[in-house]
Amino acid sequence: MRIKTKLVAGIGLLFVMIVAMGILSVGYIGRMSRDTQNILADNYNSLAHARTMLFALDSLPESDAARRVFEEGLARQQDNITEAHEGEITGKLVTHYENLKREFTPENLALVRGDLNEIMTLNMDSIHRKSRVAQETSIHAMWWISLVGIFCMLAALGLLLRFPRAITRPIRELTDGILEIANRNYDKRLHFDSAQEFGQVAASFNNMAEKLAEYQQSTLARILSSKKYIEAIANSIHEPIIGLDEKRNILFANDEAFTVLNLRREDVIGKPAPELALKNDLLRRLVRELIQPAASREPLKIYADNKESYFQVQYIPIRTVQTRETQERCIGDVILLKNITEFKELDSAKTTFISTVSHELKTPISAILMSLKLLGDERVGALNEEQKALSESIRENSDRLLNITGELLKMTQVETGKLQLNPRVTKPVELINYAIAATRVQAEKYGCQIEVEYPEKISKLFVDSEKIAWVVTNLLSNAIHYSRENSRIIVGARQEGKEVEIFVQDFGKGIDPRYHKSIFDRYFRVPGTKVQGSGLGLAISKDFVEAHGGRITLDSEVGRGSRFGVVFPVR
Repeated sequence: MRIKTKLVAGIGLLFVMIVAMGILSVGYIGRMSRDTQNILADNYNSLAHARTMLFALDSLPESDAARRVFEEGLARQQDNITEAHEGEITGKLVTHYENLKREFTPENLALVRGDLNEIMTLNMDSIHRKSRVAQETSIHAMWWISLVGIFCMLAALGLLLRFPRAITRPIRELTDGILEIANRNYDKRLHFDSAQEFGQVAASFNNMAEKLAEYQQSTLARILSSKKYIEAIANSIHEPIIGLDEKRNILFANDEAFTVLNLRREDVIGKPAPELALKNDLLRRLVRELIQPAASREPLKIYADNKESYFQVQYIPIRTVQTRETQERCIGDVILLKNITEFKELDSAKTTFISTVSHELKTPISAILMSLKLLGDERVGALNEEQKALSESIRENSDRLLNITGELLKMTQVETGKLQLNPRVTKPVELINYAIAATRVQAEKYGCQIEVEYPEKISKLFVDSEKIAWVVTNLLSNAIHYSRENSRIIVGARQEGKEVEIFVQDFGKGIDPRYHKSIFDRYFRVPGTKVQGSGLGLAISKDFVEAHGGRITLDSEVGRGSRFGVVFPVR
């Protein structure tokens, strides 16, 4: 049966039941109304006329008004004869009343009174009889209306239970089928009566599901082939690769990753990485840094290929735009361990070479400086002006070489992890005074005026005073070199909350913002700089400051000078 036919049948049945109930109720109410109307219109009027004549009967001899009332009541009674024998009794009443008017005797009065009582008795009996009829009619009405009402209620209840289900069932089945298809269950089929409106929809749905199933079967081999191809590519890469989905489940990993993790493929693929990390230290570190990235990632030292290897970890988020969406969202991550063992070995060899060369250079440089000092002693002999100039040039270059070798040695200490810190409680002003004293000759040479800004109250620092004094001295020396002659330089300290900053500010040509990050790299020098230098001072300063848990800052604009600062936490 079609849905339209069901709706018409259900609503039509309800309409017929409502009409039948209304007709039955109206019919019985009409009958009861007519029965009660007869009682009011006929019998009650006769009783009222008879009662009026009885009241006027006793006053007939003395009052003409009573005679008129009696005769009016008698006339009305003659017009209201509704019951059997009521006409005969009324006729006798008229005869007896005529006799009473001719001769007012107790016998004639008794006859008239008896006629009136007989009329009243006849109408009272009629009232009782008609009341019983009306009561029977109301009882019949109650039973019939109750029966019809119960039938209507049962019919309505049946429609309420079956009708919505008959309409919503195919819609619900269609919705469930669509959800199954969305979940890639292409074996789902719908079975509706072909005569229903949903028959054509079910046929189209089943046709679509069959085609999707065929498409899935046809593409499954292609997908498996592509999967094997991708796995072959991943396994051909000689660096460990691990793929995770958005729930941190391991989707894939190449053979290098299984070798480094020391795990088997069947124990890893499809398993939650945090769960596997409970029993694997390397995987635990990789997952921890994925969830909570560290500020700086040191290379991982892993025993692989029968030797100690170094790996640099890269976390690559995989983002895509899903179907029917407009914004990208992360669907997983790829962990790539780049093998840097070769570069680490080369860097170690470079560091060793630099350390060895720097150490070996210090001895001949010291010998050159000692020879220059002896050469300048006038007890040996006086030098002419040209010889003095050459001697001074040799001394300056020797000092520069000695500074460079010192910086190289400090750099190798940082790179090899042999940097030893001897912290002690130090006042910031002590570090500033040391730097000013160390650069006094240089400042006087360039005519720079050094100003000190120091607050009255500032916390002390717990640092290696020798190394931090070297950092402040290096910053102040750079400021003198890059400032114009006869310019001013500000060196000072300030405190904000739990941090103390020592800063050096110059008013030279400044540093282009493009080089603010690169300026702390080793061997980097700003293009166009004429001042000689190794490019290691700021890099070493940064390493020294960060080794204390602090940071180095730069605020500079071209043409307005530079402001370097070192910030340490107060302990």
